[in-house]
Formats: sequence, structure tokens, C-alpha cells
Amino acid sequence: MAAGERLPEPTDERPAGQHLAFLGAGTMGGTIARGLVAAGRDPRTIGVTSHGAATREKLSRELKVLAFDDNPSAAQWADVVVLGVKPAQALAVCDEIEPAVGEGTIVVSLCAGLSCALLESRLPQGTAVIRVMPNTPASVGAAISGVSGGSSASDADVAAAIAVMSAVGKAVVIPESQQDALAAISGSGPAYVFYFVEALVEAGVTQGLARPLATELAVQTLLGSARLLDETGTHPTLLREAVTSPGGTTAAALRALDDRGLRCAIQDAVAACARRSAELGAQAAADAGSR
Repeated sequence: MAAGERLPEPTDERPAGQHLAFLGAGTMGGTIARGLVAAGRDPRTIGVTSHGAATREKLSRELKVLAFDDNPSAAQWADVVVLGVKPAQALAVCDEIEPAVGEGTIVVSLCAGLSCALLESRLPQGTAVIRVMPNTPASVGAAISGVSGGSSASDADVAAAIAVMSAVGKAVVIPESQQDALAAISGSGPAYVFYFVEALVEAGVTQGLARPLATELAVQTLLGSARLLDETGTHPTLLREAVTSPGGTTAAALRALDDRGLRCAIQDAVAACARRSAELGAQAAADAGSR
């Protein structure tokens, strides 16, 4: 911190607007906070906490948001509490803030695998809990987030969570029963895409392309193809067919992919991811019940 520089401090004065507290302003929480400020939200209506003082102080200096020393103080101040901690820490944080969560407070969980019901059981009765699964493209404002309301969440509560997540991309409302499937498609999906691009680059190098050129070709092809899908709304099968001439080079490549079982591999990968997400949620619930 520069000499004489003071961080914004919580005061009794409450600036107009909904107050958001990010409990655990690490990668995703910090990303959403940055998106909100970039979108024009008054930084004095955003509070952050983190396990390490350096993280929250850095974010406070950068964005001019309020840095809280502890989770209960932030939760008491906020209208919307965003749980950005690791899933293994979430229940302990809920226990910690339970006395500070006031009537009408909305709790938005970014914790993968943890159900609304489980979090509700650790918060005051009637607390509106919203379960959200974002993905890492949030860091460039291109996330897609699945949003599900718990038993006490109203349409207005869900809309409040959507407004928060819209600062870093798109948000869709889904039944909570579909959260594991969404996690397997969009939550983990960026890893599948990066894995494919990595393989495509390596294939280009094998064919004699310089690695920087192979990388540029693969990345721009991915960007252009995604944009074509998004802007035209055309079914991916039709777009694939438009590239695939009978007996041509693309047809030969697709035949090789089919011979290697790419479609089945993708199905198996998504199923394994969804299954693991459900297992982690069940384990978290079991752990909570044993305490």
C-alpha cells in the first residue's frame, strides 16, 4: 500500500442500492466483484472478506470496495451474501454467519455440489438460498451460469442472483435437480475445450506447423465457430454438414473421429462429471449429518 493510502472502511452510512458481501473473494468472487464495478455498480455497496488479509486489501485498493475483517460483520451489513469459499469450508462459514443473517437476506452459493437444502439447514429458517454454478470464462465477461432457487427463494430473489451473475456473462434459471448435469456441461466444459484445443495444436505441430501458428489457427477457429453458432442460431449438425463435402477431407477427418469413438467418449466424460458432482454433494450432506 502506498504511504498514506487508506482503504475504504465500513461505516454506519449505507449508500443507496443493494449491498453485496463476497465471503471468500478469491478467484470467482473477485471476478464477479470486478464485473459488477465495471458494469457501474457503486463499489461502496460491495464488501469482501478473505482468509488472508492481503487478498481483500488488494481487491479493496483496486476496486474501492469495502474490506471486512470477518464474515459475520460482512453478512450483517449485506442484503445479498455470496458464498465464494471452497465447498469444504461452506458449512463452517454458514455456521459462523448464521446469527448475523437478517430477515430478507439472500444467500447466493457458488459452492459446487452443495444443495440449497443443505445450506438452508445451517442458516436461519426462511433464508432465501440461491445455488449458482458459474464457469471460468467469467474472468473475461463470457460466463454461463446456472441459477437455482431454494425452497424459500422467491422469483425476486432469483432475479437478484441473476443480476449479480449477469455482470460476468449470461445466466440461465434451471431446476436444482439439473445442477449436476449443468456442472458437467458448462462448469467443467472449459476444461474439455482447452483439452481439445491442446490436442489440435499438437496435431498441427506434428503436421509441420510452428507451434505459435498452430495455436493461433486453433484458437481463432474455435472463436469463429462459436461465434457462428451463437450469432446464426443454426443447429450444429447443419453447420457441420456445410463444411463436410461428400468424400472430401473433412469427411475423412470426421470418420477418423468416429472410428476413435469421440462421441461416446464425450458422453462418458459428461456422465462421469455429473456423477462425481452428485457424489460430492452426497458426501457433503453426509458429513454435515455426522456433526
